Amino acid sequence: MSQGGLIRGQAPTGAVSVALDGQAVPLALDGAFLAGFDRDAGPSAELLATLADGRQVRQPLTIAPRDWRIERLNTLPKYPVPDPEFQRLRPPELAQIRAARALATDAEGWRQTLTWPVTGRISGLFGAQRVYRGEPGSYHSGTDVAVPTGTIVRAPADGVVILAAQQPFTLEGHLLMLDHGQGLNSAFLHLSRIDVRVGDHVRQGQPIGAVGATGRATGPHLHWSLQWRGRKLDPLLVTGPMP
Repeated sequence: MSQGGLIRGQAPTGAVSVALDGQAVPLALDGAFLAGFDRDAGPSAELLATLADGRQVRQPLTIAPRDWRIERLNTLPKYPVPDPEFQRLRPPELAQIRAARALATDAEGWRQTLTWPVTGRISGLFGAQRVYRGEPGSYHSGTDVAVPTGTIVRAPADGVVILAAQQPFTLEGHLLMLDHGQGLNSAFLHLSRIDVRVGDHVRQGQPIGAVGATGRATGPHLHWSLQWRGRKLDPLLVTGPMP
């Protein structure tokens, strides 16, 4: 287990609930569950299973730290001054994203081994960060794959479409989000088009859209991000090396 990673667990027979560091974890009928650790997770965690008779089973976990790509600059960040149109549009966009991530569906894709939605050169790593005169900027929350506009994007696992921004968002452009179940969801940014609608059930490998450079993007690429119950995960770690 390491920062940005995801594990699949099996609760003890008779368990009625599982918690990770005191927070309830969704538990499937067969006792299977997920547990994820974000980029800045501490060195240890604890799983706690409660049985029907009230007994509790504790499992300590060790979370390995990772050597993130950090760029230290002796300059200040160059943030564009938000224009009135951005300030008007951004709050409802963020509200849509939050509402989508709050949805829970019956998707079973979380049981599958995730596959890459596109294959190509990785141009941006999860967790990469710039530090400006000692002040850390936001870290990169997904993995970027540089491929041409129009490259087909495929579902990395079975899922339900929870957001499909046919009207491009200011930063994300055409944004598509899938719920894979058990709190695991994917987001695909900067698409040139979206081929599915909210509520659609998609299968692993199914075409769901195409790569583009919409929103705030310097060129065509797919930004793919994964979250588990609000914890940001490393797609490269969860999925494995690019084929």
